[in-house]
Amino acid sequence: MVDPYEWMRDKNDPEVIAHLEAENAYADARTAHLDGLRSTLVQEFVGHLQETDLSVPVRRGNWWYITRTTAGHDYPAFTRVAEHPDLPRGAGGVPAIEPGVALEGEQVLLDAQSEAEGAEFYQLGGFVPSPEHDLLAYAVDTAGDERYTVRIKDLGDGAILDESVTGVGYGLAFSADQKWLFYARVDDAWRQHQIWRHRIGTPAEQDELVIEETDERFSIGFGRSRDGSTLVIQAGSTTTSEVWLLDLHDPTSAPRPTAGRRDGVDYSIEHAGDRLLVVHNDGIQGFALAVASLEEPSAWENVLEAAEGERILAADAFASFVALELRSEGLAGVRVIPRGADGDLDLGAARTITHGGELDTVELSANPDWEQTTLRYELGSLLTPVTIAQVEVGTDDEPEPTILHRTPVPNYDPELYVEKRLWATAADGTQIPVSLVARREVSADGTNPGYLYGYGSYETSVDPSFVASRLSMLDRGVAIAIAHIRGGGEMGRAWYEHGKLLEKKNTFSDFVAVADHLVAEGWVAEDRLAAEGRSAGGLLMGAIANLAPHRFRAVLAGVPFVDALTTILDPSLPLTVGEWEEWGNPVDSEEVYRYMKEYTPYENVRAEQYPAIFATTSLNDTRVFFVEPAKWVARLRETVTSDQAERPIVFRCEMVAGHGGRSGRYRKFEQRAGELAWLLDQIGASELI
Repeated sequence: MVDPYEWMRDKNDPEVIAHLEAENAYADARTAHLDGLRSTLVQEFVGHLQETDLSVPVRRGNWWYITRTTAGHDYPAFTRVAEHPDLPRGAGGVPAIEPGVALEGEQVLLDAQSEAEGAEFYQLGGFVPSPEHDLLAYAVDTAGDERYTVRIKDLGDGAILDESVTGVGYGLAFSADQKWLFYARVDDAWRQHQIWRHRIGTPAEQDELVIEETDERFSIGFGRSRDGSTLVIQAGSTTTSEVWLLDLHDPTSAPRPTAGRRDGVDYSIEHAGDRLLVVHNDGIQGFALAVASLEEPSAWENVLEAAEGERILAADAFASFVALELRSEGLAGVRVIPRGADGDLDLGAARTITHGGELDTVELSANPDWEQTTLRYELGSLLTPVTIAQVEVGTDDEPEPTILHRTPVPNYDPELYVEKRLWATAADGTQIPVSLVARREVSADGTNPGYLYGYGSYETSVDPSFVASRLSMLDRGVAIAIAHIRGGGEMGRAWYEHGKLLEKKNTFSDFVAVADHLVAEGWVAEDRLAAEGRSAGGLLMGAIANLAPHRFRAVLAGVPFVDALTTILDPSLPLTVGEWEEWGNPVDSEEVYRYMKEYTPYENVRAEQYPAIFATTSLNDTRVFFVEPAKWVARLRETVTSDQAERPIVFRCEMVAGHGGRSGRYRKFEQRAGELAWLLDQIGASELI
């Protein structure tokens, strides 16, 4: 069958660019009546932002590193101050610093606002001080295509020493002697496939290839161990991984294999000084924590297995303890395990960090010091702005955590709102967790506008976190819910496995079941429910619009993967081969082809009334090409029977941006305000309650 819209694929074709610009002009015209609401929303977003602020200082060596924001600036400044006994102290012994007020001796390392001047897009892909803290390596993308230019800066005089390395992927690491910098390169399919080392001050043409991943299902990356001794290199697909170790004190040596590669065995390795810690799923669905010696890295000894309903995610090693990141009962958590004098893990003294809230999530924060005896973590919920806390490790009792910083949110009173956990029943009887937040005066009376968000792929969890822009919806009476559907990782590995490949349809039917539950329980009026998803969540939006068009009044699909079958059938397209473990390989399997064709959005648009649809994308997106929503919107317009004056189908393409949309916090506010103004208008929630 000839695809009448495939001609839109070439972004270098002037006719395609003209079409996208015409789509943007049409979107402007169809939403012109919302200009006032857009402006109001931007003002509200800014009104909930402490524009001049700073991060909690992070100790690295003898320096405290700080990130500062300034009113009117899209991008932050990165600074530092030397540790000194005369520094003013706040909670937890951290330097007490005022927003907008520099400390004596505070040094600006990078003023991103100045560096981004004149650029339509600016994004950092790495920011790494050297072991002796006299050099800084950072990577910059000014197009949104996730190909970065590396700059190495002398922190003594501020001079750029080297910017010869260009077109690289994520990740930077110095060798122990600071003569070499490690980085990754991407192939024509935007897959990170090589690790290189660059001798600082020499031409990039002289760089040396460290390792190459030739299997197109796998991407490769790396990280520096906390003690600075080792570069940990990991190649991974969605189901399988392999790890190598490279001695950073011998930076030109070859990476040393650890446990090889076995199909279906997913593992990661944490260098823990005198031993290795391994998180793996070899025979254990929820993963286990194992130890191995440096001499025999493939000989794993399990010390802790995930309990029923748990998923062990990662281990972070320190000289005197280990922090274990995990999921339990649908929420992220951290368990702290002390180490004895011999380095062994004292599992009997392990403690789980909790603050007791029904939707509280706990995740590790910045903890770069190998010798530290405190652990920083982030606490959050739908009503709790990001809160940085710190706990002492290794004491006989369990001391109360110290709150270092609560993200200030002006004009916000959490007492005006309520958050709660709901459970919806899926078509097969599975209980689906739902996180809900609303104004306290909003009752389940069947009249409210509603908003439902979902993702449901790649074992990615969408945790209940605070998003200040949601206050503009809540204050207009919108009940907001997150559907923690299968295909995500919220309820463990099995939750993911029952929402992929030939069980992928569970993801879509779960989302519809949650929508039905919100309506049935009275939280949302039947004709006032909006839905949103991005990327693979955009595929979800296209699928549920086809599956249950009657249930949704409006759908917001960001960078949506809606032409999935075309993409997955073409191995020459970026990232396709690596996606086969998630969706299946329709090239070799007729069963997969037929199954995918039954749910992929572009193929299944029907001639009936659909929700209003707003699709957004970016011209330079390398993960989901702009052509997918462009084609989908065209097919929707020609097929659906809705009154498109009442239920418009609009499409906007950012012409200089990537997968995450515009860069810069104020620019992002403008983009988000345009999306939410449209959504609120569609569900009749433009006015504050």
